[in-house]
Amino acid sequence: MTFENLGLNESLLRAVAAEGYASPTPIQAQSIPHLAEGRDLLGVAQTGTGKTAAFALPILHRLNGKKRPQEPRRKPRVLVLAPTRELACQIGESFSVYGRGSGLRHTLVYGGVGQVPQVRALRSGVDIVIATPGRLVDLINQGYADLSGIEIFVLDEADRMFDMGFLPDMRRVIDRLPKQRQTVLFSATMPEPIEKLAQQILHKPVQVRIAPVKKTTELIDESLYFVPQKQKTKLLTHLLHGEEVLRSIVFTRTKHGADRVTRDLQKAGITAEAIHGNKSQNFRQRVLAGFKANKLQVLVATDLAARGIDVDGVTHVFNFDLPQEPETYVHRIGRTGRAGSSGTAIAFCDAEERSLLRSIEKFIQRRMRIESKLPAGIVRHEHEREHQREPREASHPRERGENRKPAGRHPAERGPRSQESAPATGEAPRNRFRKGKTSRAAALHRATEKRNMQAAAKTAGARKWKRKPSANQKPAGAVR
Repeated sequence: MTFENLGLNESLLRAVAAEGYASPTPIQAQSIPHLAEGRDLLGVAQTGTGKTAAFALPILHRLNGKKRPQEPRRKPRVLVLAPTRELACQIGESFSVYGRGSGLRHTLVYGGVGQVPQVRALRSGVDIVIATPGRLVDLINQGYADLSGIEIFVLDEADRMFDMGFLPDMRRVIDRLPKQRQTVLFSATMPEPIEKLAQQILHKPVQVRIAPVKKTTELIDESLYFVPQKQKTKLLTHLLHGEEVLRSIVFTRTKHGADRVTRDLQKAGITAEAIHGNKSQNFRQRVLAGFKANKLQVLVATDLAARGIDVDGVTHVFNFDLPQEPETYVHRIGRTGRAGSSGTAIAFCDAEERSLLRSIEKFIQRRMRIESKLPAGIVRHEHEREHQREPREASHPRERGENRKPAGRHPAERGPRSQESAPATGEAPRNRFRKGKTSRAAALHRATEKRNMQAAAKTAGARKWKRKPSANQKPAGAVR
């Protein structure tokens, strides 16, 4: 199938061809025809499958084919909500590229920067608004954002917005939208709150689910290094100096860790920069622009940007720290192996991250390949051998589900004890319990006696120390 078969207009086909795309991805091929007809859609697919073009192309197709309402000021007709500033910027870039020459205007609304340019753009009139929920709610409350003319509403990465706590803001935005509209919801996973939200806002939606058989794509070569935490930077530097590493992303668990790894790589002569929540929006945009232009070899990021980085040609993804959630691992390595190209994902595991590794392997339903070759000076810890060991077979009767003694037999039916177990004549019977061990009944009896003695002592003490009545006070029951 080609894009010509999807019924898009000539300007969009030229824009797609100029970007070098010859055939649509599965999510695009199944979504674009329904969205071009104006139907609601629920799309579930992993990151890196082309979801942005799946809704941007049919939206531009519909807007180009419809006559703009005659109003003194151009009202927004399309609203796209995204969880992060990076993802909002990339969606805006897609609309700019595909909508070149269409005369449609769009603007970005997100936090971390001043709102004056955003308010000025809304007042001048736009057709498409790409926003993050928090800043959009602020502008709505201030009276700067009018959503009464929205015809198409898109929720992109809805599960990510739920994870970041944006569900209340999403509902506030939805309450301001017209009832008659086209609604599109895309998500990589479908937690229960997102399913309930989809049932509330979608009207007879077309469901498109592009769920791969495996949790991770086969185009990504995954491997694992068992390495102590203090030696991870040395191993990372050694691997980055390899000839095959052209453009790579390193994921860390914390912002401080991202800054520390960046400083160490820069000292080793590697061009690297970090982006995370503490960096300003202008700085993050400059770093991403430099990374796309091949001015940076390494981009160090936290999980905040795991779904907000859409850069082609990423050859390697390094999990410097294993994530807390197994799903985040899949989102991280999804930055490589995109658009049909191959990629490499390498994870570092310390002794304290063993439980995280087990959770990830359980989620992806297989074990990662362990790299045995390590550079000189890096010590392999003992957990590698334990991880490679296969689970042993059950040898104990209880592990096999068997009982050591047959159950339900009366002692008289078991027959006489053997000569070895029976005590000799005149010999005292053996104690059934080991030394230091007591029966449960005896222990309960002693505990009951102890409680009774404590209660009696407490009662006796209360009687002994009971305050005597004064001389003027008559005893209880005395006749007046």
